[in-house]
Amino acid sequence: MQFGFTLKPDHAYQRTLELARQAEAAGFDYGWMFDSHVIWRDPYPLLTLMAERTERLRLGTCVTNPGTREPSVTASSLATLDEISGGRMDLGIGRGDSARRVLGKPPITMAHTEEAIRVIRALVAGETIDYEGTPLHFPWTKGWTLPVWVAGYGPLAIAMCGRVADGIILQLADPDLIRWFVEQLRDAARQAGRDPGEIRVQAAAAGYVGPRDLGRERTRWFPALVSNHVVDLVNKYPREQLPEALTGYITDREGYDYLHHAEVGSSNAAFVGDEVTDRFCVLGEADEQVAKLRELADAGVDQFNLYLMNGDEEAQVEAYGRDVIPALRD
Repeated sequence: MQFGFTLKPDHAYQRTLELARQAEAAGFDYGWMFDSHVIWRDPYPLLTLMAERTERLRLGTCVTNPGTREPSVTASSLATLDEISGGRMDLGIGRGDSARRVLGKPPITMAHTEEAIRVIRALVAGETIDYEGTPLHFPWTKGWTLPVWVAGYGPLAIAMCGRVADGIILQLADPDLIRWFVEQLRDAARQAGRDPGEIRVQAAAAGYVGPRDLGRERTRWFPALVSNHVVDLVNKYPREQLPEALTGYITDREGYDYLHHAEVGSSNAAFVGDEVTDRFCVLGEADEQVAKLRELADAGVDQFNLYLMNGDEEAQVEAYGRDVIPALRD
């Protein structure tokens, strides 16, 4: 299993760089940044600095969207970052949640997202494409191969992943739900004429190495974050098409304040109980974490992406590097 970490850009930039260097030394493979430009700092200057200060980490957005980031601009940014990093950039992309909603706009369509992926990938590769009726080409790019990870849970998102994605981002760490999604992803890949093994699976979730009670309090915000996507699914698809393990916990959800998105102790998480926190997150001491991560690997996960926003970031990176990552490399 590979390991990534995600930061939300609310730290002073110096601390972001220190965490990136520490995580690389600890054995993490990927460094990801949230992209929600109103709530937090812009991720692209930070990714630029991270690319300069690291040697091995692959870097990317987890996730951007083509509604707030025009696709040709995103392509230009990533092609430039590929030059700076020596080809270490990935694209994580979705329909847009917090970045769109704080602007008073809904997430964009899957069709728009799929077209944006085509545009971004082709431009970074140095191809000439038709873009909204105009031939478009970057004459300066060396022509990089850009891995594309798509975030989503719904049937349309999974079908799109089967057609075009190099990887899927599933924001939860419940092994049973991961299996359910992975089965659909593999079917979608086959229907698109692709080898299902070509598409990597990322479980992106909050975690905390330490006493479970403390870990719950540091990560309860994460199922609340996921609930925004679950509400979208419930509003779009019949409930009987979705697992109760995914939808049942939002019954008492009353609302969500995006200005306290992914925040420890946020009132957004008041409706989230211990059981769902335990399922959606990776909690407990190191041996418990290793056991759950092995379950996730068995369910089809290739990369665990630790949402590193729990108030003890440096200590958690140290614990993962010392006690968790080496056990999953065996």
